[in-house]
Amino acid sequence: MIRFGMVGTNFITERFIEAARQAEGLELTAIYSRTEARAREFANRYGVELTFTDLNEMAASDRIDAVYIASPNSLHAEQAILLLKHGKHVLCEKPMASNAREVREMFAAAEEGGAVLMEAVKTTLLPAFALLRQNLHKIGPIRRYFANYGQYSSRYDAYKEGMVLNAFRPEFSNGALMDLGLYCIYPMVLLFGKPEEIKASAYMLESGVDGEGSLLARYANMDAVVMFSKITDSLAPSEIQGELGSIVIDKISEPRSVQIRYRDGSVEDLSEPAGKPVMTYEIQEFVDVITAGASESSVNSRACSTTVAEVMEEARKQFGLVFPADR
Repeated sequence: MIRFGMVGTNFITERFIEAARQAEGLELTAIYSRTEARAREFANRYGVELTFTDLNEMAASDRIDAVYIASPNSLHAEQAILLLKHGKHVLCEKPMASNAREVREMFAAAEEGGAVLMEAVKTTLLPAFALLRQNLHKIGPIRRYFANYGQYSSRYDAYKEGMVLNAFRPEFSNGALMDLGLYCIYPMVLLFGKPEEIKASAYMLESGVDGEGSLLARYANMDAVVMFSKITDSLAPSEIQGELGSIVIDKISEPRSVQIRYRDGSVEDLSEPAGKPVMTYEIQEFVDVITAGASESSVNSRACSTTVAEVMEEARKQFGLVFPADR
């Protein structure tokens, strides 16, 4: 049984707890928050025994085997490195860190501590995406990957009224690319590897982060188009285009409906709605990797997370988004 602690007391950790209840092989045992009152309130609500307000104490505890980090993006690297060096396995909410340098430092700390570090990207571990990977060959030589995720942020209304919440503050390493664009880029890298070249642009908000943007990626025999936005909604599906047909994906962040539409007009349905909360699959993958004594996930791997960080960092350079963590 893997004894889990959590860093963060927000809506993401609430979803994590609900999902974790349907995963096997783990037990939620500890919560970290900056204040004792918040930690205790959260722990009482979910029946968790231990609380911490000092991360060093949490890292040193012999009653925790693994930690889920759901703090602001800018804190991921520092917190994860501390925990990993103490031998704690870490499931880190996406994006794993502010930049590629931090990601590499985190994986180095995992090696030093003999621990597993995995990025908590749900897309690539959902049943429908697994079916997509298994059937990708059916559409022949692939010539284009198109991924789109536009979701108007509830916090954008507050932003327009002059209240800049964390989602739009560069000091927390936020913005549309980090929050939503990653859901498009991570599957691209997993399926096709690192692109030979990218070109990126974005609409920058006065707060200093990107509100929306796009990325073009060039591969040897195909190209990729990625679009993301936190200031507009999009209803367009994502698509992988091959010479024999296309795979149409309803929602790239949480694929449920996935269909192969062949050039002859026939359709093959690969849809497999998640039978559990969507986060359950990434949690189960993480637990299974630890239980098997493996060093990393074969899906959300070290190579994939590092390459994604490199691609996003290059994109940010091109549209002029620099985080304090980059300096």
